[in-house]
Amino acid sequence: MTKLPSKLPNIKILDESNKLLHRVSEEVQFPLPQEDKKAIQDMMDYLEMSQIEPLREKYDLRAGMGLSYCQIGVLKRIFVVVYEVEEGKFDRYIIINPKIKSESEEKIYVSEGEGCLSINRPTEGIVPRCARVTIEYQDLEGNKQTIRVREELAICFQHELDHLNGILFTDKIDPKNPFKGKDTYRAI
Repeated sequence: MTKLPSKLPNIKILDESNKLLHRVSEEVQFPLPQEDKKAIQDMMDYLEMSQIEPLREKYDLRAGMGLSYCQIGVLKRIFVVVYEVEEGKFDRYIIINPKIKSESEEKIYVSEGEGCLSINRPTEGIVPRCARVTIEYQDLEGNKQTIRVREELAICFQHELDHLNGILFTDKIDPKNPFKGKDTYRAI
């Protein structure tokens, strides 16, 4: 288990009204500056703390699984995901300069609806996502890596990658028919 800081990291998450969230983020150059490494660590700690109920209540947080750099106001192609694999045990992913290499034809969606730490209002509707994706990316040192994710993790990775392209999940919900595809795609 990761040793978490004794206080909440000082992260300011932009609201959907901020125009930065609708801009495309830029490729990251290596080596990464120390301030980027610290911000990445802070983002992951924040996400993990948001998923631990006593800490979520203590700091009045909404639970989050992923966070893109643009959500903290920096237009660099970086996102992090903190995924609870079992009670109190988390896998952490640092994804830099991601590119989707392949995706499944099967589409899925989150049955209770996707959420986002930048969207502070209730939203309803279906966001179609690929059930499986393979992503090529760089790690903290700039080494090329490949990861294949499925189901919930695949949805999260696609959601965060959309952020890097200036797209919010609400942009993908059909405004005339928010539940379009309900009978076509698989709910998870």
